[in-house]
Amino acid sequence: MGGARDAGWVAAGLLLGAGACYCIYRLTRGQRRGGRGLRLRPSRSAEDLTNGSCDDILNAEQLQKLLYLLESTEDPVIIERALVTLGNNAAFSANQVIIRELGGIPIVGSKINDPNHSIKEKALNALNNLSVNVENQIKIKIYINQVCEDVFSGPLNSPMQLAGLRLLTNMTVTNDHQHMLNSYITDLFQVLLTGNGSTKVQRKRLLFEVQRAIASSL
Repeated sequence: MGGARDAGWVAAGLLLGAGACYCIYRLTRGQRRGGRGLRLRPSRSAEDLTNGSCDDILNAEQLQKLLYLLESTEDPVIIERALVTLGNNAAFSANQVIIRELGGIPIVGSKINDPNHSIKEKALNALNNLSVNVENQIKIKIYINQVCEDVFSGPLNSPMQLAGLRLLTNMTVTNDHQHMLNSYITDLFQVLLTGNGSTKVQRKRLLFEVQRAIASSL
């Protein structure tokens, strides 16, 4: 009787010991595989943020990485991808402020001087989204003359030209910067006659904003 009881305790002990060993095995095996469920996921690198699979709104740390990448790389493919990612994130009001406070507007603005029209277009699109914030417009206004020159001398009906027109339209919604386009009114009318549907619509919007400003100042 006592022997049977002792044997039962021994068997139970063996089962518990085996279970504990199995748990330890699973834990160490999981750690060797990267510790899934036990560790935080590693943070994305700056280039990972531009690979098109990141649909989340970036936080300040990620935006800072992206701006550093944009400022330091000379690879046109990475520059374009970084500008697209920044432009998408600049559609959110919180990130419009963060990008400005991180010094991102001059970094993006410098890319409108790139001879690559595709990079120029992506930079203009990013500035366009950033310009929705009135405080950002104070920093963006220094690029208005350059944007006007590019819009009226660049390829007609090109994506770059349309992106520039969108930015100029946003910058003239308030009365603060409309006067900067006064010397380009003739150019606007000239290209209005030759542009295609999308370009004409955007030029009409821009002309409307400028004319409204002139009328309100009389």
